[in-house]
Amino acid sequence: MNYTTKRHIIKIPKNVATYYCDIARIVIFANSSTQKALTLKTKLVIDKKKRMVKVTREPFLNISNNEKKKLKVMQGTQVSLLKQMLLDISLFFCKKLKLVGVGFRVSTLKIFHLDVLHFKLGYSHSVYFKIPKNLRVFCLKSNKLFILGQSHSLVSQISGLIRSYKAPEPYKGKGILYATEKIQLKEGKKI
Repeated sequence: MNYTTKRHIIKIPKNVATYYCDIARIVIFANSSTQKALTLKTKLVIDKKKRMVKVTREPFLNISNNEKKKLKVMQGTQVSLLKQMLLDISLFFCKKLKLVGVGFRVSTLKIFHLDVLHFKLGYSHSVYFKIPKNLRVFCLKSNKLFILGQSHSLVSQISGLIRSYKAPEPYKGKGILYATEKIQLKEGKKI
């Protein structure tokens, strides 16, 4: 039986090509610049004229009834993974960080052939961070940092890692914050 509803149907953008192999259990989305692949748990139905992909609950092999119950959950997971892959291919993602505090600065350096971020965060030493190859990082001011990339998960992971070097503290609000973040300040000790 084919259990596909409207939420299990994914529309493919015009600039993305789709390759699907039933034997290898893999789907590949390719753009002019990048490509992403995903191994599948259930079969797909691809309609090339309407540019749609339907995620079914039909397994590749004969499985037990206990495993068939898990396929309903896997169907929704596969839909969200495929949608995320299409977003990663077609869009760029940006995270803005700001450094709040006296003397907090960031700058980009080129050490040998590596791009490195140099942080001054009020510690007795400087903090260095190596920028991954598939990300772009810009410092417009000495206290603003922009992280650009095609993978939403990688951009979020790297910005979270940078933020963890000096997490914003709740009493004065100093630290590395996202640009849209508001810190709810706590009240200090009363004398």
